[in-house]
Amino acid sequence: MQTTEELKKLLYKNETVADMAPDVLQAAQDFCEGYKTFLDNGKTEREATAYSEKLLMEAGYKPFVPGQKLEAGAKVYTINRSKCVLAATIGTKPLNEGFHLNIAHIDSPRLDLRPVPVFEKNGLGYLRTHYYGGVRKYQWPTMPLALHGVIYRADGSKVEICIGEKEDDPVFCITDLLPHLSAKQNAKPLSEGISAEDLNVLIASQPIADKEAEQRVKLNVLGMLHEAFGITERDFTRAEIEVVPAHKARDIGLDRAMIGAYGHDDRVDAYPALMAEIGVEKPAYTTVCVLTDKEETGSDGVTGLHSMYTFHFLQQLCETQEADYITACKAGKCLSADVTAAFDPTFADAFEPDNATYAGNGVAIYKYTGSRGKSGTSDASAELVSYLTGLLDRNSVVWQIGEMGKLDLGGGGTVAKFVANQDIDTIDIGVPVLSMHSPFEVVSKADVYMAYLTFKAFCEDAE
Repeated sequence: MQTTEELKKLLYKNETVADMAPDVLQAAQDFCEGYKTFLDNGKTEREATAYSEKLLMEAGYKPFVPGQKLEAGAKVYTINRSKCVLAATIGTKPLNEGFHLNIAHIDSPRLDLRPVPVFEKNGLGYLRTHYYGGVRKYQWPTMPLALHGVIYRADGSKVEICIGEKEDDPVFCITDLLPHLSAKQNAKPLSEGISAEDLNVLIASQPIADKEAEQRVKLNVLGMLHEAFGITERDFTRAEIEVVPAHKARDIGLDRAMIGAYGHDDRVDAYPALMAEIGVEKPAYTTVCVLTDKEETGSDGVTGLHSMYTFHFLQQLCETQEADYITACKAGKCLSADVTAAFDPTFADAFEPDNATYAGNGVAIYKYTGSRGKSGTSDASAELVSYLTGLLDRNSVVWQIGEMGKLDLGGGGTVAKFVANQDIDTIDIGVPVLSMHSPFEVVSKADVYMAYLTFKAFCEDAE
């Protein structure tokens, strides 16, 4: 008969990084200083792409030239339409033996300006918005907001917009109803308390001097924008302007063990994946890091993973070695890096505790995503889960495994299925997030660092 102590060793324990690997906590703090800088410099997919390209160039990456022969250890990158990053380090093994692919997304839930956004109502100037991704609309009023993006003038010249981030910049906001008059609003379901048509950004209140003119505040807004950027109202039809929270990434808690910020989903996986790619020198397998766009709206379009841009890049890499693309895909592996829900004790009823993932307990593996009956998931094989957990154990990476929450409450998908559909073994992994999809999400620094160690081990693995 086995003793109780021997039987206890058979249990799966979901333990904290602080208990399992206390020696890495300072390294996690140090690593996350760079991550916070990445967040503050990349609040949109364009900005995250530009900042990532800067880091790649500083690390010695060269623009990828299709057809050019590449030696082992060569580092190349390409940018897809200013919104996606593809970086690779050529391995010592031929591509016919496979590649190691890390993919994360750099778009986040936000508000986009509509094609004709500027309007005036009762002496106040506003910008109309269209929410992007899984936004909980009631969370966006009454906070400082910033404008980021690009506008093209009629002559084809581009103007970059960023208002609300500097200390002396004005900020913007969406107003809400005072509690004294909110009886009707309070009676609505939470999802209807603020409608899409209520998400109008307050931008000005001062009219032009001409008392006889109509839309005096709107004219003042357009005049100021023309003076500052040389744009007209018509130019908004050629614009991509995003409304995002104006706050910076900040440490959370007296122990500074967590980070609160906008855009953890999914830059909290993108930055560690990029840093692991930059750090690998001469891997056995060619490593490829992809930071993609459009995940929050289904991955469609030329910058989403449902398109062919990533797979065209892989095909062109194969051509540099006259390798067979199909053979390379069959032998390849991919970590689809996206966030998952961290167990929140305040909303414990939404989770099944044994299959939940927890902030501070390491990087989270999820064999499948999707919703309810595993709809919309690639569902990684037991063999792939065995490979990944073995890799993490050999490299002293603290990990946990679970699901997003109770099955019939909803669910969510990732880009994994688009990669798996190309005959590439793919598994989801990422950092658990509190308040996911909100304007101020929260993650554990220890989990961020464990994500980095995961991507690093995957890049360096020779088996």
